[in-house]
Amino acid sequence: MPIPDIPNQGPPKGLGPLAKREMRFAYLLLLPTFLIVLSVVLFPLIANVWISFKPVTLGDLRAPAILMNERLMGDLAVAGDEADIRYRARNSSRKSAIADVVFTDTVPPTLEIVTVDDRCERTGQDLTCDLGDYEPGQREDIIVRVAATQAFIDAPDNIKDSDPVFTFVPENILTNGDFTLDNFRRVFNASDFWTVLWASMYYTIAGTVGALVMGLFAAQLMNITFGGRAFLRGLFLSPYVAPVIAVALAWVLLLDPGPGGTLNALLIQLGVIETPISFLGQRAVEIRFLGLTFDFPVALTVVIIFEIWRYFPLAMLFILARMQSMSTDIYEAAEIDGATPLQQFRFISLPQLMGIMAVLFLLRFIWTFNKFDDIFLLTGGAAGTRTLTVNVYEQAFAVSNLGAGAAVAVVVFLVLLCFSVIFFKFSPEDDA
Repeated sequence: MPIPDIPNQGPPKGLGPLAKREMRFAYLLLLPTFLIVLSVVLFPLIANVWISFKPVTLGDLRAPAILMNERLMGDLAVAGDEADIRYRARNSSRKSAIADVVFTDTVPPTLEIVTVDDRCERTGQDLTCDLGDYEPGQREDIIVRVAATQAFIDAPDNIKDSDPVFTFVPENILTNGDFTLDNFRRVFNASDFWTVLWASMYYTIAGTVGALVMGLFAAQLMNITFGGRAFLRGLFLSPYVAPVIAVALAWVLLLDPGPGGTLNALLIQLGVIETPISFLGQRAVEIRFLGLTFDFPVALTVVIIFEIWRYFPLAMLFILARMQSMSTDIYEAAEIDGATPLQQFRFISLPQLMGIMAVLFLLRFIWTFNKFDDIFLLTGGAAGTRTLTVNVYEQAFAVSNLGAGAAVAVVVFLVLLCFSVIFFKFSPEDDA
């Protein structure tokens, strides 16, 4: 009996009512997670961009307040003697204004209020003074005339027993409507901005590529069975798992140009150099090659070598995991066909590793471009090793200009955003 042809109706044109309700319910369950992730990721980013347009320094983080000193001016010897209670008020900030300043205080009952400031009102022994707005750094005196009673002469009260209570509206530079581009002008007009940007790109690209290449070679070695492989694998991981402060200090001691510097002492003993080299303190050395003369960045290159040494184990782990998941049949067929190990690596292994290598390049590029602690611990950003992330620290904390530091951080974000867009557009796919 012939089988009737069943017309191809194609894929479903849409979700049914039940599927749509299930999808909406799933999104509703995931909504708290989405909100938490967005707040954790986006809030610091938005806050950083906001601060980059603000003329804010470290001193501006302390909100302005009214500072007041209360003092009795005069000698009250007998009942009826008069004196002044002086309230000396001032704006603690020299940059921000304070609006709607009002303070209240209670005069001791043993003192009779004679006259008060025009801006003050009295209710019994209670004072309420409306001082209006205070300009930055403004200070003034509020005088209240009092007379002593016999009770005060017999047992003087301290006028500071009740502290003035203030209400006011401080101007917050972080939340007001004043914005400026001065932070970005300061960043881009700096004489060393392009030098710092070049150092950042050189450090990032060389460190990323170097870590991937060294990780690839280490993974190729670890993919071969030999005695002591487990021990060697653990040894390879030690730079990555060791505390950065410990390994940075070890490198500083190793490269010290002084008598305790191990590498300099070894090179001098071997006759390679005559005088010690300050590997972490020398900006550049002049090199002649093929008739060309150029300055070779010494300290920056040493920092890059440290970056490669410290982070190649991460690349090794990812690449080794990908290698061990490859089928061995194709290698056996290639070996039967006479392919050399180098040809097998080039035409079989490398194409299958391009996917994981691309992901590693993206991650290592972002992490290295944002790296701060390694450079700061080794050189402190001196000798031509100042990158954009070190510049963020110097602007925000060394110079106390948070706005300029945030502007540099925005530049870092824009560079990484452009790189990520280009990467995702042209990145290779895994051939697995």
